Amino acid sequence: MDIGDTILAKSDQVNAVDLAVPVTVTVEGVDVVGGDQPVDIHLREFPGKAYRPSKSMRRVLVKLWGPRSADYAGRRLTIYNDPSVTWAGKAVGGIRISHASHIDKPVTMSLALAKGKLAPFTVQPLPDAPAPPPIPAFESEDDARTYWIKRRDEGASPDELAAIQAAAPTTPTNEENN
Repeated sequence: MDIGDTILAKSDQVNAVDLAVPVTVTVEGVDVVGGDQPVDIHLREFPGKAYRPSKSMRRVLVKLWGPRSADYAGRRLTIYNDPSVTWAGKAVGGIRISHASHIDKPVTMSLALAKGKLAPFTVQPLPDAPAPPPIPAFESEDDARTYWIKRRDEGASPDELAAIQAAAPTTPTNEENN
């Protein structure tokens, strides 16, 4: 049994403390909402929670993928808790990006550590996602439905879920039997 979900903070956002280990996530969409945390990145792996990247990580994203957030859907990141991230001069931890899809080589840029202090920050390429497992032959609609739910809960893509649905046998209706 996986106890990972039991350590997540009760919040509407992904928090650094939620990342006991690095997690590779898939962007489902991006909203620019304004305020102190102006960007909500919706991730398949954290339904109902937004990743709200810091200004430094937003700069990294723009460097990696450009400024058009509409292009981000379907792209992947590996995010992790960096305990050395500071706020008001104290190490409090924060979410950093270590790997990204849609880049073909490491990307290094300077990030501000503190006023007047810059340091290089590198993001590594993230290999393509593994191919989904082959769709089994189903004996019934119920078998297909059970498999569809299992794959959805495992993070299957919309395309894979549609393919599972298309492979499901259908029970003829009374009109079709006549």
